[in-house]
Amino acid sequence: MAFKIPSIPMTTPKTIRFPNDVIEEIEEVIKGKDCTFSAFVIEAVKTALDDLGIE
Repeated sequence: MAFKIPSIPMTTPKTIRFPNDVIEEIEEVIKGKDCTFSAFVIEAVKTALDDLGIE
């Protein structure tokens, strides 16, 4: 398989409110890892959508 330069998907900024305890848990989980808060939340939402069978 030939190497393909990946494209960055289009994004739209959204403002949502998280409970402080959830923010603290996420920040603890990603501490020291090459992961941003947004990347973690996006992956979590994708996983939840997959589990629900939503495409």
